[in-house]
Amino acid sequence: MTLPVSPPLRPMLAKAVDRLPDGDDLVFEPKWDGFRCIVFRDGPDVELGSRNDRPLTRYFPELIDPIRSQLPERCVVDGELVVVSGSGLEFDLLGRRIHPAESRVRRLAAQTPASFVAFDLIALGDDDLRGLRFSDRRRLLEAALSGATAPIHLCPATTDRAVAADWFDRFEGAGFDGVMAKPAGGTYECDKRVQWKVKHRRTADVVVAGYRVHKDGSGVGSLLLGVHDQEGRLHHLGVASAFSAAKRAELVGELAPYRKGALENHPWRGWAEAEVAEGGGQRMPGAPNRWSGGKDHSWVPLRPELVVEVAYEGLTAERLRHPARFVRWRPDKDPADCRYDQMEHPPPAELHEVFGG
Repeated sequence: MTLPVSPPLRPMLAKAVDRLPDGDDLVFEPKWDGFRCIVFRDGPDVELGSRNDRPLTRYFPELIDPIRSQLPERCVVDGELVVVSGSGLEFDLLGRRIHPAESRVRRLAAQTPASFVAFDLIALGDDDLRGLRFSDRRRLLEAALSGATAPIHLCPATTDRAVAADWFDRFEGAGFDGVMAKPAGGTYECDKRVQWKVKHRRTADVVVAGYRVHKDGSGVGSLLLGVHDQEGRLHHLGVASAFSAAKRAELVGELAPYRKGALENHPWRGWAEAEVAEGGGQRMPGAPNRWSGGKDHSWVPLRPELVVEVAYEGLTAERLRHPARFVRWRPDKDPADCRYDQMEHPPPAELHEVFGG
């Protein structure tokens, strides 16, 4: 490739904030729950780069021809890879694509094809656009993708703060991660947090059913969290982590009384033999996955009698999208009352708002 901006490229990043920032010189966009992707196209040559410099091209073969037919002949475009189902964005389906077997990648490319959503133009022809204002880059991107059709999409954008607030509320039901705020006059600064992201945050009361030891052996590394379904089965929701060294040691003592006899009637006793079926089923902890890199996922069972309040950002396929944050113990709560129905499930937003039908 002989582009003015060559791979690998570290994309521009964002700082997390609690609310939409104020200002007259801001452009707002939906925040996508997918894989960040930089598309490099030089004639027939196409490369998909990730935010951590790892190529994604082999995992999304279904996008190569649409990129060749719809993106400018020579360009570098910043955007997001997403998989869309009838109910919204499906991050879990996207993650299944990262697999060493080409046959599996090809099969999933046909069964659950990905889309590319473009939100910034880094280079066009022989021109490096990183020094331009974002508003000017956006104008060029809109012109370049004026005729785009699925699976290539132009990210919606607005300068109206009220519209952005409406997106924040409505689009979560379709799996969006929040809202981005970008300075209209900002240049493209690689690997720097010069934008803002407002993500969904809320709390829930959940059952502590076990823990994993910290990787350095110093106490509790993460709490294994569960919630009950309507039939009373305890499902693995995810983990709460990021404890200080002092808190990791403190938790060992607090949890010790609940280790006695924990496995005898534990609802997750059979997790080691369980295979997580792709179509659903009860969610349990412990099984290695494609992201584990061979890490030890063994766990220490606890009698599921403790309730903890955690802060979380959202759910994907009824699992925590990201690790939760410990807030406080809730000794006043009955574990049986920790159910899925306490967790927010906003009604799905109409996907045609974003994908054009």
